[in-house]
Amino acid sequence: MATASIRPAAVAGYFYPRDEQALRAQLAGMLSSSVPLETVSAPKAVIVPHAGYVYSGPVAAAAYAALAPLRAIVRRVVLLGPAHRVWVDGFALPAAQSFRTPLGEVLLSRPDWLALQSRGDVVVDDAPHAFEHCLEVQLPFLQTVVESFVLVPLLVGNASSEAVAEVLESLWGGPETLIVISSDLSHYHPYAAAQALDRVTVDRVLALRPDLDHEQACGATPINGLLHLARRHHLAPILLDLRNSGDTAGDRSSVVGYASIAFSEDARDDSNTH
Repeated sequence: MATASIRPAAVAGYFYPRDEQALRAQLAGMLSSSVPLETVSAPKAVIVPHAGYVYSGPVAAAAYAALAPLRAIVRRVVLLGPAHRVWVDGFALPAAQSFRTPLGEVLLSRPDWLALQSRGDVVVDDAPHAFEHCLEVQLPFLQTVVESFVLVPLLVGNASSEAVAEVLESLWGGPETLIVISSDLSHYHPYAAAQALDRVTVDRVLALRPDLDHEQACGATPINGLLHLARRHHLAPILLDLRNSGDTAGDRSSVVGYASIAFSEDARDDSNTH
C-alpha cells in the first residue's frame, strides 16, 4: 500500500504511548481493572470519551471491556466523532485507506467509503483527520478487544442529528457491525459543577432524548443521531462509567467529564412496558 494512503498516528506519544509494548501494557491494565456500573451483553453501540488515556482511558475501558464477547463477531466498526481542528460542512471521510497506530494498521471498509460519497454532505478530505485525536484514540482499544475489523471513520461537523441518523442507518448492518461514538462531556468546570452538569447530560442519554447541545458534550451531534436510532431499533442504554478528569488525574479545579454508555437490544421490548 502506498504511503500516501495511510493516515499515520498523530497523537501517539501525547494522548497515549508511542511504544507498542508500553501501549499494550497500559491498555491491558485499564481493561483488566475496569469495573462497570452495570453488566451489559453484546452492545450494538457505545459512547466513549476521547481524552488522553491518563484522563479518560479508564472510563473508556469500561465500554471496551464489555465488548469481550464480541471479539470474534465484530468485523466492521463505524466510528464517529466531532471535528475539533478543521471546519467540516457535513461529514468528512479521509482519503487515506488505512489508519496506523503503534499496534499496526486498520484498513478502511472500501465499499462503505465509496458508497458514502453518494451523499452530498460527505466530503473526502484528509485535512480534518490529519491531527484529529477523537477517532485515533479509540483505535488501540479496538485493536486490542476486536480480533479483526475494517473501519468506517467519519468526522461530524455542521450536520443535523437527523443526517447523522441517516448515515448510521445506512451503515447499521448486523452483529458484525459495532457503532462507536466518540465524545467527552462538559469542559473546564469545577469538579462539583461538572458532576452535576454531566449527570443531567447522562440522564438525557439514558432517556433517549436526542436534544444534547455542544456545551453538554462535544460529540452532541453524533450522540443525538445515535439516540434517534436507538429508539427505532429498540436499544436500551446502559451507563457503564461516569467520572471526570478530577477523578482520574487529580486536579479538580477545572475538569472534563467522561462517560461510557453501551446500547444493547432491549429485552423488555416485547413485554409492552414502554
